[in-house]
Amino acid sequence: MRKANRKRNIAITIRMTESEYADLQSRVTESGLSQQAFIINAVRGATITPSDGIAVLKEISRTFSEYVKQLRGIGTNVNQMAHVANGQGYLPGETILLGLSDQVGSMREEGEDVWQSIRSSINQQKATGL
Repeated sequence: MRKANRKRNIAITIRMTESEYADLQSRVTESGLSQQAFIINAVRGATITPSDGIAVLKEISRTFSEYVKQLRGIGTNVNQMAHVANGQGYLPGETILLGLSDQVGSMREEGEDVWQSIRSSINQQKATGL
């Protein structure tokens, strides 16, 4: 008898060789997913990243987060120097500092785009955990 409240109510049985089963178990373990989640994701064509790969992506994300934070601080400092230079009538310095500020801002935006892409990838991997 089937449970009415169970979302997945169809069970299947498949046959494998010892080697195929060993490969499946190895890949399931590497993924960090349950066997059921791994197989469903594989059937649906999801990219299944091993758990150590997700850990690497998380570390990259933290690194980019720190990178963006430092760039924000640099941009703020450069902008403050530009305002001081402007107040003292030091126009050539202001032009240079504003140019630097623009460059830092551009770098920050690029870094944030990459960081958001990495975070999106991590979230997609979490979502495939069923």
